Amino acid sequence: MPDSRVHADTDGDRLEPQERSQQRTETPLDEVFGDGFDRQLIVVSNRQPYRHTVDDDETAVDCPVGGLTAGLDPVMQALGGTWVAWGDGDADKQAVDDEDCVSVPPEQEAYTLRRIWLSEEQVDNYYYGFANQVLWPTCHGMLTNVRYEHRFWQHYRGANEAFAAAVADQVSDDDVVWFHDYHLALAPKLVSRTVSTSPTLAHFWHIPWPSPETFRSCPHGRSILTGLLHNDLLGFHVSRDRRNFLDCVDATVPAATVDHERGEVRYRGTTTTVEAIPMGVPVDEIESLVREQRRAGATTSFREAHDVPPDVTLAVGVDRLDYTKGIPERLDALERFWEQRPEWRGDLTFVQKGSESRSQIPAYRDLQRRVESRVETINERFGTADWQPIIFTTDELPRADLYGLYDDADVALVSPLCDGLNLVAMEYVAAQLDDDGVLVLSDRAGAHDLLGQHALSIDPTATDDFASTIGRAVSMHPTERAVRMHELRQQVAEHDLSAWVNEFLLAIDELA
Repeated sequence: MPDSRVHADTDGDRLEPQERSQQRTETPLDEVFGDGFDRQLIVVSNRQPYRHTVDDDETAVDCPVGGLTAGLDPVMQALGGTWVAWGDGDADKQAVDDEDCVSVPPEQEAYTLRRIWLSEEQVDNYYYGFANQVLWPTCHGMLTNVRYEHRFWQHYRGANEAFAAAVADQVSDDDVVWFHDYHLALAPKLVSRTVSTSPTLAHFWHIPWPSPETFRSCPHGRSILTGLLHNDLLGFHVSRDRRNFLDCVDATVPAATVDHERGEVRYRGTTTTVEAIPMGVPVDEIESLVREQRRAGATTSFREAHDVPPDVTLAVGVDRLDYTKGIPERLDALERFWEQRPEWRGDLTFVQKGSESRSQIPAYRDLQRRVESRVETINERFGTADWQPIIFTTDELPRADLYGLYDDADVALVSPLCDGLNLVAMEYVAAQLDDDGVLVLSDRAGAHDLLGQHALSIDPTATDDFASTIGRAVSMHPTERAVRMHELRQQVAEHDLSAWVNEFLLAIDELA
């Protein structure tokens, strides 16, 4: 997701938030396709949209709070169908029927959740092993983090077989099976070889796709490619990843014929169309929650809870604690900023919201320790009795509170070392109802293709330039802030979640 460092003009009319909302046209999710999409939709993902858990001897339901599942849940509620996913809740088995199905959401029962069951050994090797210690670092170009063991591959293949078998139980002619992400690269091939019907198979790959030079080091890389080439449609967020995938097929699969211009691959009787379609965020929902927070006087609750005065500039970073997110590099840039700009000590507070992630993997545990150590060092170096430079928290924030924090933050620092898209950047923009925030965005995030012209672009590893850009962000004139953020909000609204769903399902329909 190209490096476009064009500065916005600082003149032009600014729309008030209510005027902008009236001018933006958006298709509500309950009207996506309307009666025009009458095919059965089967979504397949590793994570499930709802979990049943035991809470004080009673069964509770965890709802989606972010990421892919939260994004697709309203789509499935609108269109109906079946969602196949791993059942990881401790009460999941008690909630399903004899066919491992349960209707969701509990209060509405709009679609069917079909759960599959994985043993602890399978999860350790399929998910924490091959998916996240082989494919994840390879696709993000971080080969020093690749750790491969043969059992990883055996269980990855076995888990994909389990997902494929569950799909085969549900699928009929003319159905659409929509696979998601790098956990399920083998499933399309397994489904196509298992079922006697002729469903349309589609797959969206949410993380980056590397260059052939990087991908050639991937164990079983050819099997990953040929598994994906049994899809009728394969989607990526940005053109760079689409191009890299086609180049990898060209270099790795001699039996495939690649049409780079049309984005098509012919392989053993199947034509796979490869598209670049950036995912979006639910803009209307975010705006609505921010307005509710404002009415309740809750948008500054984070400041109040952490004793950040209202006149102190607030910058925010929100990430999983993952080595691809560039958090240590971000902290280096902040340290350099306070070092070079001492007048901002006491006047800029940075909030790093981190979500613990994949802590079973040593590289992730090491990252969290490194982040905590760097935060402690910076706070000891620059902090005073009444000012803490960095607030680091792993506390869970409800979506409304998170969007309220975005609304209150003057600057967002989104600086991944590599990212397929980055929805945090888009969520921050959507929450800026007054057009007064500044987005500092890594040129290595897929979202930069969409937002780079009006964000402040940075190379996350160039510490001095990054620090200078932080200075520019916190000092930016209100007029320039308004012009830039207005343009960013227009882009995010135009490419919202509904637009992504519409475009992908239209691409599927066009294959018929």
